[in-house]
Amino acid sequence: MAARSKARRRALDLLFEAEQRGLNAETLLQERLAAPVTQVPLHDYTATLVRGVVQRWVSINELLSTYSQGWPLERMPSVDRAILRIGTWEVVYAEDVPDAVAISEAVALARALSTDESPGFVNGLLARLSEIKPTLV
Repeated sequence: MAARSKARRRALDLLFEAEQRGLNAETLLQERLAAPVTQVPLHDYTATLVRGVVQRWVSINELLSTYSQGWPLERMPSVDRAILRIGTWEVVYAEDVPDAVAISEAVALARALSTDESPGFVNGLLARLSEIKPTLV
């Protein structure tokens, strides 16, 4: 697995854990940076993703709520919310990540970690955000 793919997976783990524990993801990130729970330190891109998502939390959630067509954010599986938040941040706000790469990576995470329907849902929603991105920023 490539370094950035691993970093995305670790960011997903942090966002998911923070939501499940009712913590701020930035606070959890700081805890993990100060006292790692694994032998491998967090990749810089993991921190970039988590901080990016937290900084744009409200706008990312608004985009997901607006364009998810009949799927309120709170009705989505928690893992899908975390995947979509990372994917949305990369598609809409990260200038160094091609949209196709961000979408492909998000779909791969959904395929590995979520329901059978999730990869198609993640792909469709992020592709739509990619299409309308010029009108968003």
